[in-house]
Amino acid sequence: MDTLHRVYDAIRAHPIVNGLLPHLLTVAGFLLAFFAIARLMSQRKQPGNTFAWLLAIAFVPYVGVPLYLMFGGRKIKSLVAGKTRLCPIVPGAPSSSAATSSTARILTLNGACPPIGGNKVRLLTTGEDAFAELEHQIKSAKHTIHLMTFILARDAVGKRLVKLLAQRAKEGVKVRLLLDSLGCFMSSGGFVDPIREAGGEVAKFMPVLPLQTRGSANLRNHRKIAVFDHQTAIMGGHNLAKEYMGPTHLKRRWRDFGAVIAGPAVGLLNEIFIADWAFARGQSMDQLHKELPAETAAPAGRGEMQIVASGPDVVGDPLYEGILSLVQGAEHSVWIVTPYFIPDEVLFRSLLLKARSGADVRIVVPARSNHPVTDLARRHFLRELQAAGAKILLYQPGMSHAKLLLVDKRTGLFGSANMDLRSLFVNFEIGAVTYSPAEAAAMSVWMHEVFAQSKPMPEARKQHRIFPVIGEEIARLIAPLL
Repeated sequence: MDTLHRVYDAIRAHPIVNGLLPHLLTVAGFLLAFFAIARLMSQRKQPGNTFAWLLAIAFVPYVGVPLYLMFGGRKIKSLVAGKTRLCPIVPGAPSSSAATSSTARILTLNGACPPIGGNKVRLLTTGEDAFAELEHQIKSAKHTIHLMTFILARDAVGKRLVKLLAQRAKEGVKVRLLLDSLGCFMSSGGFVDPIREAGGEVAKFMPVLPLQTRGSANLRNHRKIAVFDHQTAIMGGHNLAKEYMGPTHLKRRWRDFGAVIAGPAVGLLNEIFIADWAFARGQSMDQLHKELPAETAAPAGRGEMQIVASGPDVVGDPLYEGILSLVQGAEHSVWIVTPYFIPDEVLFRSLLLKARSGADVRIVVPARSNHPVTDLARRHFLRELQAAGAKILLYQPGMSHAKLLLVDKRTGLFGSANMDLRSLFVNFEIGAVTYSPAEAAAMSVWMHEVFAQSKPMPEARKQHRIFPVIGEEIARLIAPLL
């Protein structure tokens, strides 16, 4: 051992090694940064996102480059190519008059399904209602249960759902549970073994370790979809944890929003689940379709809906483009409820212009969210919008996790996506645009309840302290990476 130490010390002391090693490391770091920047600039990213990665790569290449290779991806070409059946023709589905609207056309051109009629939508506005509906549908399912979530907690709610799913699988119902591998890092293993042992199937979406593809550690499946017997679906913002839902009232439960849907739109949601499941399990979508019942959901109401899948598996950015279209086309009002508000420059300027034009722009965010950094990052945008005439409302009872946009009390958008850069440009997300007066009216009633539980954000004062300002600027700078 002493001999090895002497050899090592001799090598380190050698003038050639001592002189060349720092130089070689510098050159290697420069080359790494050069190729990473070239790759970054060739991708279609938002300017803020690109700038944030440029800073990390240029100033700390030994850290920034590996992080970019792990987390910097945004689209997966092979996945986009394999998901060409996300919008199948639903036999017998009523046509939708909303198909000719500018928002519907923009969404469809960017990869979303065209609007479809014949749907019935019932809002889920409390965690107790959401849990009761989910439990009821699981117990009532006769053939299949397809369930995907970002978070399945190891708490009383998670345990109760796992037990119930295992019971249904044991009774012969085909149970498929798709879990995001990061959001369910602690619950996708032995915690769900009862489902596997009962004959159900559990899949992990894009395991963080080992990485499936470049960027797979960053591309998370944030969708929340449950489909039962191809006839009924639940979607929205609720994760499977006590913070979001439960059988009894919980004082500190978060405010959230979702809906139970019946009608042809269910087939589209099921198709998205099948595509995600096939990708996660490496299976053929055609084979999965052969295993499923041939019948589709019959018309159940008069609701016109457009199902929007957005993320690395879609060519464009339909949720973002749809939100832009709705905001820019608004005539009277734009109401937004979101847990996190970090818009890109175009969306931010569009909201500013609407507020300055006299439109009723209202944005509701929690007074204090569960992510302090995002609260810092949102301050600049909210202050500017408030100065332009928008009403910024801080939800007081606790954390609000709901995601909802209502324009002119006529067109609504809800689902899993937050109003931030990660949801709009990086995550796998799901949304539903409603074009029917009944759904818009119900959303308006719910939003007024939220308004009543919120207080106006205090008027901005001049900042005389340097550290809060620096904190906000740093948070804004790294916001594209959050």
